[in-house]
Amino acid sequence: MENYKTLEIVQRSPKSSVFHLNLNRPSLRNALSLDFFSEFPKALDSLDQNPNVSVIILSGNGAHFCSGIDLKVLDSISERSQSSDRGRTGERLRRHIKFLQDAITAIEHCRKPVIAGIHGACIGAGIDVVTACDIRFCTEDAFFSVKEVDLAITADVGTLQRLPSIVGYGNAVELALTGRRFSGSEAKSLGLVSTVFGSKEAMDEGIRLVAEGIAAKSPLAVTGTKAVLLRGRDLTVDQGLDYVATWNSGMLLSDDLAEAVSAQIQKRKPVFAKL
Repeated sequence: MENYKTLEIVQRSPKSSVFHLNLNRPSLRNALSLDFFSEFPKALDSLDQNPNVSVIILSGNGAHFCSGIDLKVLDSISERSQSSDRGRTGERLRRHIKFLQDAITAIEHCRKPVIAGIHGACIGAGIDVVTACDIRFCTEDAFFSVKEVDLAITADVGTLQRLPSIVGYGNAVELALTGRRFSGSEAKSLGLVSTVFGSKEAMDEGIRLVAEGIAAKSPLAVTGTKAVLLRGRDLTVDQGLDYVATWNSGMLLSDDLAEAVSAQIQKRKPVFAKL
């Protein structure tokens, strides 16, 4: 596997198709550097293209999940965008912002489910990351903040676009405008996370069980479900139904379907080919 400056890929069991992708700058509370924004989509793509990977668990090494964007990134982008022409300065800045956005959106472009395990701080860009994930869990000591407004920034890497559909528009507006800190238990009540665990160890085990359960299912059904849900988010119900009809016209009649039906009849666990 490729070595990264800001990330770590771990396969904890050689027999498991669940892989761990860890934010790996613990001394800086996993603040997201420019290297991260280059490495993250590459790491996700490598996992996506690996037929031995079924599910990805995204976590942070050290005491915190993510403390937000490294402030050096903002300085670097400002310096790189400077021009004597205001129009060219704006065009360069837009390209830099799109580069950051694309790195986070790589989570959605990854066919495999990405499950976030959040402990400690999840601030600013950390929320950009987790709102792009498919499933989110946290520990009871986790805390969150949509912090950009306190840095005189309009959040621009995904939180303002994804958070409202997760927690509701009114809740998202309040969190984004106040920048206030909220707890793991409040995150659960808002619907940002599915479950709150008493410790990181308990969370890691809980996520492992969920991930292994998903990994045992038909990979065609799992990747199709993720793709249809993401596509349907931006469609009307009629458009979404038409999309899934078209999707299944190409995917439904598969070896996976025959194996699932046979396993049900024979009362055994199905065994599916790698994707």
